[in-house]
Amino acid sequence: MPDLLLELFSEEIPARMQAKAAEDLRRMVTDRLVAEGLVYEGAKAFATPRRLTLTVHGIPARQSDLKQERKGPRVGGAEAAIQGFLKAAGLVSLDEAKIQRDPKGDFYIALTEKPGKPTVDVLAEILPIIIRTFPWPKQMRWGAASAKSSALTWVRPLHSIVATFGIETEEPEVVQFDLSGVSVGQTTYGHRFLAPDAIQVRRFDDYVAKLQAAKVVLDPERRKEIILADARQLTFAQGYELVEDPALLDEVAGLVEWPVVLMGSFDKDFLSIPDEVIRATIRANQKCFVVRDPKTGKLTNKFVITANIEASDGGTAIIAGNERVIRARLSDAKFFYETDLKTRLESRLPKFEQIVFHEKLGTQAARIARIEKLAAEIAPLVGADATKTKRAAQLAKTDLLTEVVGEFPELQGLMGKYYALAQGEDAAVAAASEDHYKPQGPTDRVPSDLVSVAVALADKLDTLVGFWAIDEKPTGSKDPFALRRAALGVIRLIIENNLRLKLKSVASSHASTMTGYDESKPADLLAFFADRLKGQLRDQGARHDLVDAVFALGGQDDLLMVVRRVEALGKFLDSDDGKNLLAGTKRANNILAIEEKKDKRKFDGAPDAALFKLDEEKALAKAIAEVGPEASAAVAKEDFAGAMTAIAKLRPAVDAFFDRVKVNDDDAEVRENRLRLLNEIRAATRAVADFSKIQD
Repeated sequence: MPDLLLELFSEEIPARMQAKAAEDLRRMVTDRLVAEGLVYEGAKAFATPRRLTLTVHGIPARQSDLKQERKGPRVGGAEAAIQGFLKAAGLVSLDEAKIQRDPKGDFYIALTEKPGKPTVDVLAEILPIIIRTFPWPKQMRWGAASAKSSALTWVRPLHSIVATFGIETEEPEVVQFDLSGVSVGQTTYGHRFLAPDAIQVRRFDDYVAKLQAAKVVLDPERRKEIILADARQLTFAQGYELVEDPALLDEVAGLVEWPVVLMGSFDKDFLSIPDEVIRATIRANQKCFVVRDPKTGKLTNKFVITANIEASDGGTAIIAGNERVIRARLSDAKFFYETDLKTRLESRLPKFEQIVFHEKLGTQAARIARIEKLAAEIAPLVGADATKTKRAAQLAKTDLLTEVVGEFPELQGLMGKYYALAQGEDAAVAAASEDHYKPQGPTDRVPSDLVSVAVALADKLDTLVGFWAIDEKPTGSKDPFALRRAALGVIRLIIENNLRLKLKSVASSHASTMTGYDESKPADLLAFFADRLKGQLRDQGARHDLVDAVFALGGQDDLLMVVRRVEALGKFLDSDDGKNLLAGTKRANNILAIEEKKDKRKFDGAPDAALFKLDEEKALAKAIAEVGPEASAAVAKEDFAGAMTAIAKLRPAVDAFFDRVKVNDDDAEVRENRLRLLNEIRAATRAVADFSKIQD
C-alpha cells in the first residue's frame, strides 16, 4: 500500500520544542487519517533544527465507498413529505426508491452510495488544516495574506513542504495544496553550510539517504548516539571521563543536524571554583559538557563542544571562540564566588526582612525564624543535636542572597554548603544547607544526617502547615506551591530514616503560632498525608486499601508505624488464615450493618453467656476473650506480626460459628445476644485494623 512522506522545512525550531512537535505532527495526521476511514500500518516522526518530518506507511490508496440507507415516509404518505424525501436523498422519482415492509407498514427506502475519495485528495484537504492549527507553544505571524488564504502563523517561517504519496515501485504523487505561498513538492535542502543546495526526494528511504549525503542526520536519537559516543571516545583518548548529562544531550542534539564533537580547555586557575559552578557556567552559556579526571572525580580544565559543521581548519576557530566565551563567563563566576566568600552567611539575614515569602505568611525572615524554632523542636524527637540543628536552620536559606545563586538558582543549597564550610561551620550544619531541600522527587536522595533531616522536616512542615492555615491547599491538578511534593518529602524522610514522629502534635503545635489556626486544619493535613502515603505505597506495589484500614482506627499520625502495620497486615491477608478471617469478619460486619439499620440501634455491649445455646457460640466468645487482649498487647509493643498471629486464632471459631449458628434466631433475646457476639468479632479485629475498609 502507498506511503506518505511529509516534511515541513523552516528556520531553526527551538530545541526544547522539537520532540513534542514531532509527536504532535504524528498524532494530528494519523488521527485525521483514521477519522477519514484511512487505517494505516505505522507512522514515525522526526525533528531536526530545521525540519519536522513524518512518514506514514501502509495507507489505502483511496477511501472505501460509503453506502447509506435513508428511511422515507410511509407508502401513500403526504405528497410534501415524499417530495422532501426525494430531494434529501438525491432521487429523481420514487422509481429509484425501494419499499421496505415492517410491522408499522410499508416505507420508502433510498439506498445511496457515496464513492470514496482518492487518499491523495483527502491529504490535500487535511494537511493545510493541520499545519495552520499546529499547537506550537509560541508562534510568529509571517508572510502576507492572499485572496485565497490568510497569513500563516508558525514557530518560525516555513520555507518549503515536501508532501509525496505513492507506492514504492512507482513515481510518487505530490499532494497539492496551497499554504500562504509556501511551495509544496519534492524539494528539500541539506545542511545549511555543508550542503545547502536543493535536493529532489521521492519517498522516505530515498529522503533519509539523500539527507545523510547532504550532512543531515534526520533521527534525533541517532544524533544523540553520535554525540555521546564521540564525546566518550574523545575524553577517554586523553585519559579523562565525560560528565554525562541527559538533559543537555537532548538539547544539543536539537541544535545540530550534523554533530561534530570537539574538545576545548580553560585556565586551570578556574578550578578553584566549585565544580558545580564551573559546570553550570559552561552548560548554561555554551551548551558544553564538562570533563572530569576519573582518578580524582574532580573536574579538569577541559570541556566538550558539539559543533554543527565540519570546519576546514579542523574546528580550531570553533574551539577558540568557545574558549573565549567560557573564559569570560568563568571569570564572572570566579568573581561572584570570591565576592560571596567575603560576607558571612549570617550577615545576610537582615535582608530577608525586605523579602515577602507570601502576603499572608509574612517575610522570608519570619519564615526562617519559624523553621529555626520548629527544627529545634523536632531535633530531640529524631535524635539530632539541637544546637547544630538550630544553627543549620538559621543559615540554610542565606545563600539565596549570594551572587552565584542569583546567577544560577539551581545551585541554591549547594552553595550554602560551600560557603558554610568556608567560614568554618560544622560539617553537619553545612550539609543541611544543601540537604534541607531534599528529597525533591521520587528519585531524589533522602538525607540521612539527622541535623539535615530535622531541618528538612521543619522546612517542609512549615510550608504545609502555613498554606493549610491560610486555606491555600492543592485543588485538582493545581498545586502552585508544590505541597504534594513537600508531603511526599516528609513521608520519605520519616520512613527511610525509620523515624518516630507524631505528625499531628507537631503540626498542631506549629500551627498554633499562625494566623488562621484552627484545630481542624492539622487533622485535615493529616488526611492529606494519608492520601500521599497511599499513593506512594500503591506505586511501590502495596495495597492502598490497607492504609485506609489502618488510618480508620484513628490517631494514626506515626507514619512509620502505619507503614509497618500495613506491611504486617498485607502479609497476614496473603495467608489462608488471613483470607478466611477477613471473609468471616466482613460477613459479621454486613450482618450487623443490616440489622442495626433495621433496629435503628447499635448492638454494642458484652453478650450474655447465659444466653449461649450452642457450643460454637461459647467457643467463639472464649476465643475472643483470649485473642482480643493478646492482640492489643502485641500492638502496644508494636509487634504487629505478633498481633496478626493472635488474631489468626479467631479463624476456626469464626468459621464454625457461621457454619452452624443462625444469627437471626426466632428468640429476640438470643438474636440480640448473637449480634452482640458479632460485634465482639468486629471489636477484636479492630485491634489491628478496620477490616471493613479492606477490599476483597
